[in-house]
Amino acid sequence: MKQIILTSIGWLGVVLCTLGYLLLSLKVIKAESRTFQLLNIMGGLCLVATAIDNSDMPNAVANLLWMFIGVFALGRQLRIQGASRAE
Repeated sequence: MKQIILTSIGWLGVVLCTLGYLLLSLKVIKAESRTFQLLNIMGGLCLVATAIDNSDMPNAVANLLWMFIGVFALGRQLRIQGASRAE
């Protein structure tokens, strides 16, 4: 049962990351959008969980970095948005 759940989480990660890239490529969303960053963050997190379970550390680190880039970009966007509201 645990393996089915972790495999499902991994596939969800694939879907989220691929969906983000697809929507970006089709110009439905922009790289600066919260939607794109959240898809990358959540997709990366799902893929990290699966990679760690499979002891695939290079994949886990790559997806962890992918996820943190999304967190950094989203945080920067929120700070800029908060600063512009304060003016």
